[in-house]
Amino acid sequence: MSESNASKDWMTTLLLCLFAGTLGVHRFYTGHTGIGLAQLFTLGGCGIWTLIDLVQIVTGKFTDSDGNVISKD
Repeated sequence: MSESNASKDWMTTLLLCLFAGTLGVHRFYTGHTGIGLAQLFTLGGCGIWTLIDLVQIVTGKFTDSDGNVISKD
């Protein structure tokens, strides 16, 4: 299985969002390049966008660019 088809790790996504969320790093990691750039240029929508993503990651509703849910399992 190639890296692009591999599921993304929940803990990695969570940590990237916590520590570099305003730069959109977690969005780049999950394959959302366009949204990652938008977050990079707006500093995570002044932090609001990052907070929303963080809540989605913790509650298991965050998906990668292929629509796969990123969860603890």
